Amino acid sequence: MRVYPTFFRLAFSWMDAERAHKIGFKGIRLAHTTGAGRLLERFTAPPASLQTTALGMTFPSPFGLAAGFDKEGHGIEALTELGFGHVEVGTITGRAQPGNEKPRLFRLTEDRAVINRMGFNNDGAAAVAPRLKSARAALQLRHPKVRPVIGVNIGKSKAVELDDAVEDYLISARSLAPAADYLVVNVSSPNTPGLRLLQNVDTLRPLLKAVGEEADKSAGRHVPLLVKIAPDLSDEDIDDVARLALDLGLDGIIATNTTIGRAGLSSSAEKVEGCGAGGLSGAPLKGRSLEVLRRLKAATAGRLALISVGGVETFEDVQDRLDAGATLVQGYTAFLYEGPFWAARINRQLAKSRRAA
Repeated sequence: MRVYPTFFRLAFSWMDAERAHKIGFKGIRLAHTTGAGRLLERFTAPPASLQTTALGMTFPSPFGLAAGFDKEGHGIEALTELGFGHVEVGTITGRAQPGNEKPRLFRLTEDRAVINRMGFNNDGAAAVAPRLKSARAALQLRHPKVRPVIGVNIGKSKAVELDDAVEDYLISARSLAPAADYLVVNVSSPNTPGLRLLQNVDTLRPLLKAVGEEADKSAGRHVPLLVKIAPDLSDEDIDDVARLALDLGLDGIIATNTTIGRAGLSSSAEKVEGCGAGGLSGAPLKGRSLEVLRRLKAATAGRLALISVGGVETFEDVQDRLDAGATLVQGYTAFLYEGPFWAARINRQLAKSRRAA
């Protein structure tokens, strides 16, 4: 019997969504600091049969946690104790920034969705880098053979003009690449004014080229580089990004970020309108994110790693993405609704399915 949905309804559903997130995240981190997470890991660790090779590394599981949950690298070890094969930290910007005014995070429970306009609230690259370094060393010590992977998602500081965006991303790359297993250039959040304009291939090309070169130089090794795109791109724009990624020799593409669309929701129009602007994530993205994945798979013909995210809730969703060509799969919004044993449950079902195949 699953207890968490009842606990969520009683403890969190009535509470401001951002406050509930902070309380839940503190609970996860407390389990780690008290040693309870280490004990839990005996039951939540991914079975060895799920080990997946991607981006030149071995991941304990193909299922990981998308950027947005741990924005500043405070809980990497704690989150891996719940069974995630990788944790993508961020989005992190070159400058520290408070993000947009509150309230800025809203649940659409009927749709198992969330609307956010957080605005890349984070401590800035220089402050986050030591946390990443410490977590990476700790994970390596605890998992000398196959450890959970740390991805780092970087974006543009709000105060920086678009004309200066490249240098702003380079500040993050210099600080964060040495401690990152892979690096993601986020040009697809709807919550930083003008950011999505960087998805235009003419603008994206110099940005990705410069970040890739700076990341490798700063780390003294090749740091796998990916770009994260929006579900709202046209099919032609998706094809253009795929061609650009192949031309630049990127390591992969993450698809997709949140959407600015509001079509097909079960929640009342008044409730949706009351949430205001922001990116929609969760179950309503399931269909479009799968469409984008399939289009990228056809456009890249297996030459890039594809990380699929958007509307992933169940083992079946994860398996569908893998079957459609995803190398790795990420989730986030369902974590808020499913609770701390969500990843472990998906991993168990994936392993069981593979044994039965």
